[in-house]
Amino acid sequence: MSSEHVIVVEKLADFRWEDSELKVITADQFVAEEPGARGQLRKVTNLCRTYGYLSMGYYCSLLAEARGDRVTPSVDTILSLQRKRMQPAALAQLNRLIGPLKEIPRSVNTLTLHVFFGVIEDPALAALARKSFELFRCPLMEITLERQEQSLSWQIGDMQALDLRDVDTARDEVFVQALRHYTRRSWRPMITMPLPRMDLAVLHDPTDPLPPSNLKTLKKLVDIGLGMGIAVELIEKKDFSRLTQFDALFIRETTAVTHHTFQFAKKAVAEGMPVIDDPVSILRCTNKAFLAEILRENSIATPMTQMASRRTIADMHNRLTYPLVVKVPDGAFSRNVKKADSFEHLQDIAKDMLKESEIILLQEYMYTDFDWRIGVLAGQPVFAAKYFMCDGHWQILQHADNGKYTEGRVQAVPLNEVPPEVLHAAVSSTRLVGNSFYGVDLKSTPSGVFVIEINDNPNLDVGVEDAALGDALYVMLLSHFLKQVELRFNSSTLRPITQGAPFLALAAG
Repeated sequence: MSSEHVIVVEKLADFRWEDSELKVITADQFVAEEPGARGQLRKVTNLCRTYGYLSMGYYCSLLAEARGDRVTPSVDTILSLQRKRMQPAALAQLNRLIGPLKEIPRSVNTLTLHVFFGVIEDPALAALARKSFELFRCPLMEITLERQEQSLSWQIGDMQALDLRDVDTARDEVFVQALRHYTRRSWRPMITMPLPRMDLAVLHDPTDPLPPSNLKTLKKLVDIGLGMGIAVELIEKKDFSRLTQFDALFIRETTAVTHHTFQFAKKAVAEGMPVIDDPVSILRCTNKAFLAEILRENSIATPMTQMASRRTIADMHNRLTYPLVVKVPDGAFSRNVKKADSFEHLQDIAKDMLKESEIILLQEYMYTDFDWRIGVLAGQPVFAAKYFMCDGHWQILQHADNGKYTEGRVQAVPLNEVPPEVLHAAVSSTRLVGNSFYGVDLKSTPSGVFVIEINDNPNLDVGVEDAALGDALYVMLLSHFLKQVELRFNSSTLRPITQGAPFLALAAG
């Protein structure tokens, strides 16, 4: 299976730009396609002259959705623009991005902007243009700004799709550059190459000092993908508007619910894209209170854990055994994890932590020389490692007050050398949170195996977690994505006009 990008226009003459690698066809050709003529998962950009109800433009997007193509604009977008039913919250977001525009003469009360795939030349309006495309997913838009007499500020007066023929020839270069960026295709003549079997976006933050995967590892993923016929591209937060041009998403940033990683995951799910990590996994795994409760409710052995608040912690004085571990539920990489040696020490720690969270966790202290980390993908263990404690410290990661940190050594272990009870506990616990890619931290003691936590975006670095399995680990991950994309393509039927189910319904499932 491969993917291609198709541009649909009403007349070929409407698309006046030459040397495009992209397939440009007419709306009549698109509508008349036979079911057996399409052997690929496609991305369709509908640049018809109009998207009016029951027009050719409308039907092209409608039929593309029925065929399982990923189409821009969607029928939902078309109807919203036609009916002028933009959500107030979305318009408010856009209005906040309009600056004072002091260089515009006071005699001018209306501005008309032409935005191509979220791109406009004026830096003062670039954020507005980019966000308009993120929110409404209309390739070519005409946005009208109106001056507000009372405040002298500007607000959006109207938004509508722009006819391709109305792209000013003086702005051809802007259009071409925007389309090139959007489709990720070079416009220079190139030797014909096979189309990739899948386009995978890997979200990362090059400035993060503690990423789940370092740059060397991400480059390894790109290289392995190339050998498998998979196009792997590293993207960042700023690439949100381009997300739907990929087939799947692999998040390699530290995730959080109040973070852009969660928005990327939600967007991918709404578009029907396979994603690691999905929103439900992020929601469940990033909160240790949820994990402690669900593990306890399902009889998974964990250290004894209690939840405390400002009102309840004083009453626990005689019910606690020291030392104990104190955690903020949504901490990551051993941040906001402390050890209390007495009740007075606990009160000092809790005073600061309760400023961040209404609830903190008090967990039984279990010292071991190392923690097990078991990587689990879709319910199957894929790697194992021992994470040793830092010298003279009780954690695998020690943070200093100056922001620096030290790490204990890591030893990869072949899966057939891992105690069966450790593997069983890891796999059993992940089934409670989802079917994605997880790293389960466990302690093996004379009293048994205890699950400490489940990480939704486990560390994966060259020479560390992959030391036992090598390149085969990356092949397994990429094969998992490819299988999900192929299943989606092969089972494609009519896609819902409303993109994506509400997240609360998703989480409840």
